[in-house]
Amino acid sequence: MTTGSLYEIHDRRFGNLIVGSARLEELHSGCRWAEGPVWFNDANQLLWSDIPNQRIMRWTPEGGVSVYRQPSNFSNGHTRDRQGRLVSCEHGTRRVTRTEIDGSVTVLADSFEGKRLNSPNDVIVRSDGSVWFTDPTYGILSDYEGYRSEPEQKTRNVYRLDPESRELTAVVTDFNQPNGLAFSPDETTLYIADSGASHDATLPRHIRAFDVVDGLSLARGRVFALIDKGIPDGIRTDIAGNLWSSAADGVQCFAPDGTLLGKILVPQTVANLTFGGPRRNRLFIAATNSLYSIYVTAKGAQVP
Repeated sequence: MTTGSLYEIHDRRFGNLIVGSARLEELHSGCRWAEGPVWFNDANQLLWSDIPNQRIMRWTPEGGVSVYRQPSNFSNGHTRDRQGRLVSCEHGTRRVTRTEIDGSVTVLADSFEGKRLNSPNDVIVRSDGSVWFTDPTYGILSDYEGYRSEPEQKTRNVYRLDPESRELTAVVTDFNQPNGLAFSPDETTLYIADSGASHDATLPRHIRAFDVVDGLSLARGRVFALIDKGIPDGIRTDIAGNLWSSAADGVQCFAPDGTLLGKILVPQTVANLTFGGPRRNRLFIAATNSLYSIYVTAKGAQVP
């Protein structure tokens, strides 16, 4: 292993994914818990959550930082759908919403089998328009990131929302605390983080991989990678199929076979990340109180 002030190189392949001369830039500080970054290339802007402060923040290269929405219903994870609309997980309302082009908000999901969701956490949209999201209990554990409440769901699930019928299906039900999720570039694999160790060190701190069956269900779940510092939270893949995960010591990068390639060391615990910029080669990192960015040679797989 090669170490430095910014990188840990565990496998020589990591050297081809990073820019040796790049620096970690702090774009903003003053958040209470930064989360859920999503890049809008057509607007040249990044949105992210400051959950306890009930804010969705905006950053642009020209204008810097401003407040996009407040109150935000304790929004956490965000993504874009194939029409370029913002899709958000809201802890406070225990729902997944979509912000329409005119600014109105549509509720996509707030219950399953007649009972309220726990607190939707992170969300992605597949190329067929289906919405996949995780539903741990973090937003109802206290009044800090939502509203303290008893869970109505017996399990902490991962869901698929059908784009046509709006039918909500629990595709995985055996997680301790399902968290970040990301498709492989060809969408044949779904990666899901289990951050159960956040409140119990004996519980998982790993990322699982599942085969995606006909775009409808998941099969052959297996442990893909273990996070050795802290827990996995937000995750993303690049166009080569490498997976980039948040961790207590920064961003950890894994090859498609699960090998730890290396780390980008960050001064604060990382909650989430996304690729952005015009070429999708700028990694935006939401880390506790701050938003950071760093250029890499990898290119994010998410579209749009």
